[in-house]
Amino acid sequence: MQPAPPADRPSRFPLLFEILIWVLYVGLYKYGYYLEEAAALHKPAGRLNFPYPQLILFALLATLYVLPFYRLLVPRLLRQRRYALLLLISVLYLWWGIKVNTGLAAVLFAPVAAPPVLADFYQRFLVDWHQLLHVRQPYLQLLFTDALAFGCVAFAQFAFANEQRQRLLERDHLALQLEQLKSQLQPHFLFNTLNSIYGLSLAGSPETPRFVLLLSELMRYVLYDSGREYIALPEEITFLENYFEMEQRKYAGARITFTASGASDTPLQVPPLLLLPLVENSFKHGRHHYSDDASVTATLRATPGRLHFVIENDLLPEAPAPSQRRSGGIGLANIYQRLKLYYPNAHELLLTERDGRYRAELTLHVS
Repeated sequence: MQPAPPADRPSRFPLLFEILIWVLYVGLYKYGYYLEEAAALHKPAGRLNFPYPQLILFALLATLYVLPFYRLLVPRLLRQRRYALLLLISVLYLWWGIKVNTGLAAVLFAPVAAPPVLADFYQRFLVDWHQLLHVRQPYLQLLFTDALAFGCVAFAQFAFANEQRQRLLERDHLALQLEQLKSQLQPHFLFNTLNSIYGLSLAGSPETPRFVLLLSELMRYVLYDSGREYIALPEEITFLENYFEMEQRKYAGARITFTASGASDTPLQVPPLLLLPLVENSFKHGRHHYSDDASVTATLRATPGRLHFVIENDLLPEAPAPSQRRSGGIGLANIYQRLKLYYPNAHELLLTERDGRYRAELTLHVS
């Protein structure tokens, strides 16, 4: 299978983490804290029974003030990198927010206290507008734990949002690079092939009509099918078979062969035109241009999780070193870039020269 593209859907972890904080911290920890506070006011009555659904609801409503804190305030100031202002505003907001929010929740629940023993508890949290600046013990512990719990939620959401934005930027950048690479290949391939047709037409070759038909099939693939990010391996093989047939008709005396195996046994997909630069390179620099006693041979073998492609050609005796002859140009530069984009750390490309033959060997490791 082809490498998976970057996911567009944001991670669900921040939402699950937020829900978990509300359930465990607010629904259990804060509820337990309030339950102990209420029991302390009624020692003769003994320990209050568990649970009190109204007290759980009170804990939830008394914590609503943190929503603007971790959903709006913290992410906005973090994006602006105004950390000192974030610290100052967080202290002021949480200091006033917990007292006002808890007091208003107590105002709502005091008239309907159930059981009645909670009435004194709610009374303790009623807002005294003349004492908002006073330090009161019921708020200190919860102020710290609220800031810690929901600060973690804010930072987790901010970090995952940044990661998602980075993935989208990388995906868009990758798509742009791939389109640029494809746009390089198409005119480059057309230019080389039209030169070949021009040579045949000048010679009045009877192979010209078949040559033009093959070119039509090749250009259809290059212009239309190659617009996809990945293509089934058998389609890429058909393209290469047509290309080799075209070159064989052009150089009828040379031995030009291409064999492929395993493509029908694996659902492997590849980037279109990935192998074309290696093929073009061999035909461009091969000795078959000047001698029938020369060959260009290629083999492709596909197995689950692996694609192996080898192409060899005879070299001209006076040809310069491969590092000088083949390191430049659009073709090889293109395949090097595409391999880095599509198969980072999952490809091996070896270019070697031995005994008058040039060999390009590409191995792709795919999952």
